[in-house]
Amino acid sequence: MTLPMPDPRATTTTATATSAGAVLPQARGEVSSDLLAALRGAVGTHLPDPAAASRAAPFSEDLQLALYICYELHYQGFAGVDAAWEWDPELLRLRGAMERRFLAGLREGTAGHPGLETALDDIVVEPVDGTGITHFLAEEGTLWQLREYAAQRSLYHLKEADPHAWVIPRLRGRAKAAFAAVEFDEFGAGHPERIHAQLFADLMHDLGLDTTYGRYLDAAGPEMLATVNMMSLFGLHRALRGALVGHFAAVETTSSPASRRLAGAMRRTGAGPAAEHFYAEHVMADAVHEQVVRRDVIGGLLAEEPSLASDMAFGLAATAMLDDRFGDRLTSMWRTGRTSLRVPLGISRAEHDRGTTPPREREPGRT
Repeated sequence: MTLPMPDPRATTTTATATSAGAVLPQARGEVSSDLLAALRGAVGTHLPDPAAASRAAPFSEDLQLALYICYELHYQGFAGVDAAWEWDPELLRLRGAMERRFLAGLREGTAGHPGLETALDDIVVEPVDGTGITHFLAEEGTLWQLREYAAQRSLYHLKEADPHAWVIPRLRGRAKAAFAAVEFDEFGAGHPERIHAQLFADLMHDLGLDTTYGRYLDAAGPEMLATVNMMSLFGLHRALRGALVGHFAAVETTSSPASRRLAGAMRRTGAGPAAEHFYAEHVMADAVHEQVVRRDVIGGLLAEEPSLASDMAFGLAATAMLDDRFGDRLTSMWRTGRTSLRVPLGISRAEHDRGTTPPREREPGRT
């Protein structure tokens, strides 16, 4: 597979996405508070009772943040936290209790979802009167709203494709080869400046955002945390490999038209060449990926394990549910002139250079 060459304008001001371990976030409840206190100590320090996690609401701020922290130990980790916490048996027991609560919430929220063929057919149809968040940003989004969207999405995009890579050793034959080919593109096809996480850091630089890994964890809402947590949940459990493939199909199939809208929004607002390029790159690349995923990843996995069709359909439905929750949260806040973030971003460099600032009501305090 050959991808289009990147826009050279996007590589002239490459931002640095630092990754020395994110700063530990602020707690959002009992479970995350006790977890953070333990992680600041030595491995083996007393952790929250898994029973407390089992009582937490599955999509709550507290559970989603605590689960995100546990998963992050498998990625870049946190500054000052002993890497040995990653495989601490008691921490894994706590994580398991939260995962069961979260997974139950996903299954409950997608009960009665359509079968795989219907779900796949549905996502390739673009509604004429679409109302999702990318439609909002394309039609009326402002620069400060694009900055908020990027800050929240940075929790995933600065490690783009990493959660999906967990599934590769769980696949075989045609499905594995095709999945790895798509991931190869996501990781820059041998060119570090083309790694999609780096392209997103370049986008953040254009938007005047801090590209430090995990910088906006405190600002992100539980809806975004749940989206990233779902990827890790599906990727880290072999039993959920079908759900991960279904999720992956949803992302690759819907990405191209959504990216076209976001590229237009970046261009219309003058966000900058790298900001526009990130989404323009996905318009072209994901149009190819969509065909590969449907034909070879899903087709190959079904040929090997036809019993996973229902799990794939679940992954598709869960992705749509969480995407809708995230989009609804942001647009509902923006339509009433409020920030979608828990911590305001402040004024961007572009706004500063232009001598303009967002209207006061659009940069309110913490909600």
